[in-house]
Amino acid sequence: MYGTIFNAAMIIVGSIIGSLLKSRLKPKYHTVLMQAIGLAAIVVGIHTVIKPLDNSHLPVLFIISLAVGGTVGTAWNIQENFDRVVQRFTNSDLSAGLATAVLLYCFGSLSILGPINAALHHDYTFLLTNGTLDLITSIVLGATYGIGIAWGAAVLFCWQGGLYILALLLRTALSASLLNELMIVGGVLIFASGLGVLEIKKINTLNFLPALLIPPVVLGILHFF
Repeated sequence: MYGTIFNAAMIIVGSIIGSLLKSRLKPKYHTVLMQAIGLAAIVVGIHTVIKPLDNSHLPVLFIISLAVGGTVGTAWNIQENFDRVVQRFTNSDLSAGLATAVLLYCFGSLSILGPINAALHHDYTFLLTNGTLDLITSIVLGATYGIGIAWGAAVLFCWQGGLYILALLLRTALSASLLNELMIVGGVLIFASGLGVLEIKKINTLNFLPALLIPPVVLGILHFF
């Protein structure tokens, strides 16, 4: 799992560098960085969705996933509970920044395929590449939101570590279709996060996280029919 460790370490390093730059930036540059993050999230989200959606055999599944997952997440108040926990440690807008960071770190194609490829083929190319990209992303996020962005490294480590272990245990069960559907849902969430950062539309993206549980359930049921 050294690829995942490298990826998490790059997030921490980038967050530290960014936080050191934060106090030296004038407000107008903070605004520009926020806009850069929002635009990047929108572009990454669109890029993550387009190819998997073209390859999907169930093109409406992501709509069902978002509808059901969003309803469940809202009932569980995931976004509100997350914001409450973050606010215990800071009075800033870190919760919005950290939510965006987690989505960018965890739900890109490299972050999903990387640990699986490492587990099945001992190929760490995706993870090393993703770590380098996350270093740059973390510098920008750290300069905007501060050192608290480093908490994203812990989330990423758990996420990629879980995928790595799951890939080892379920070598034959992790189908290309499942990974494809997960990337579609993840890409939509990244896009939604970008809309929020740009203040185009405030969307409680974390309430939609349960949507990621719907594709495995649906594809698992269809597998028996």
